[in-house]
Amino acid sequence: MKLVKNPLGYIFTFIKDRLGDTLSGFVFWLPIGIIFLVGSYIYSNLEDLGRSFLLFLLPENLINPGFGIILWIIVFLLTGIILKNTPAGNILSRLPVLGIFFRKKGGTVITFKRLLNLTPCLFLLSPTCPSYGWIISEEIIKLNDEKARFPLINVYYPNVPTIITGQIFPVRKETVIKLGNPSKEILDLLLYSLRSPENIIYLPWEEENEEEFKKRAEYFGLKISTN
Repeated sequence: MKLVKNPLGYIFTFIKDRLGDTLSGFVFWLPIGIIFLVGSYIYSNLEDLGRSFLLFLLPENLINPGFGIILWIIVFLLTGIILKNTPAGNILSRLPVLGIFFRKKGGTVITFKRLLNLTPCLFLLSPTCPSYGWIISEEIIKLNDEKARFPLINVYYPNVPTIITGQIFPVRKETVIKLGNPSKEILDLLLYSLRSPENIIYLPWEEENEEEFKKRAEYFGLKISTN
């Protein structure tokens, strides 16, 4: 006797799958709708406010639609030029996160584009906690005009989920392991492991041999083979 599967199971499965599809579409359009609504609200209010100000200077028949927004663009531009070329900008540049918008030209900031061009690494955030970061630069340490045996690596440690905000730690070179994975894979991994790489690839420093590399890996509690 041939068993007939419960048709209700197929119905519930179909409904569950379609609800999942609907939720996926909703999640896709929700931020777009929010951006559109917020953008429309800001545009409308800026246009009305700018138009009201222009009415004090010009006859109404000379003020065309969009002139209010153009006025605000000019105001924002002039304000930015003034802040970046006066001591006021130096004061505002000390603000957390927002300060990067007031820094004068010549400095560098951490951006997604810059991270993609940096070498990712594992470093010891604490004696028992390796963490992901990016190598910014290497500093040569001197003791009494002699080169020390412990160069420091400046490692960028990002905050999650913002990534472009974080701290820079000077870390002893022997406690840093370079990664051969593309930076994009490490970024995806840090964003709550939404997409994880198949493997984490460890690389030795140019000047160390396999034996030294394996010994240094003991800091991380890892068994690493370079074969």
